[in-house]
Amino acid sequence: MDLNKLTKESLAGLIDHTNLKATASEKDIRTLCDEAVTYDFASVMVNSSYTSFCRRLLGNSPVLIGTVVGFPLGQMSVSAKVFEAQTAIVDGANEIDYVVNIAQVKSGKWAEIRDEMDRITSACHMQGAGCKVIFENCYLTKDEIARLAEIAVEIRPDFIKTSTGFGTGGATVEDVRLMKETVGDAVQVKAAGGIRDWNTCRAMIEAGAERIGASAGKQILEEFLSSFPA
Repeated sequence: MDLNKLTKESLAGLIDHTNLKATASEKDIRTLCDEAVTYDFASVMVNSSYTSFCRRLLGNSPVLIGTVVGFPLGQMSVSAKVFEAQTAIVDGANEIDYVVNIAQVKSGKWAEIRDEMDRITSACHMQGAGCKVIFENCYLTKDEIARLAEIAVEIRPDFIKTSTGFGTGGATVEDVRLMKETVGDAVQVKAAGGIRDWNTCRAMIEAGAERIGASAGKQILEEFLSSFPA
């Protein structure tokens, strides 16, 4: 992406405006949706219980609704994740961000991981929704990250994603670069977790991120605009 051609509007279109806090109230989610419409963010990213609420609030707005699945640990059956994804899509989700079974990755159960990615991606695509696969890189080796990305090239989810934001670490430039170099143009990369300012956001985009997950979208846009001399 050519950062020299980046505008406020095109930057906003890269950001998933996020509130996944356990304490998020309806007032908080209403504010999230209002801000997403005002700033033209790509989507709102919420827990599944708020999917239909966001659909009512956003109506025919171009802002997408993203819902997390298997969040944040990924430690449930594939069938449970598929059901959660399908239900969220029926409730109005346009995109599903699901967490891989991290324990299976650490155990080297690559066939099971591939089957999970295939079944969830297929379920999303069959219902017309996008699918993002959350790796949770803070728990993975570089070899494990690369292997997951290679499986994604085979299965073709829409995005692979660095982090939930609830692990021991978030997105890093090194990991984003590794993920993008592995998938090339076959799959897009989403950086999420700890991206709270324009400088960090810019570094992720330079490394290859094509979507940014952040709760600090407004601050990022304001810093982006202030980085240009008057």
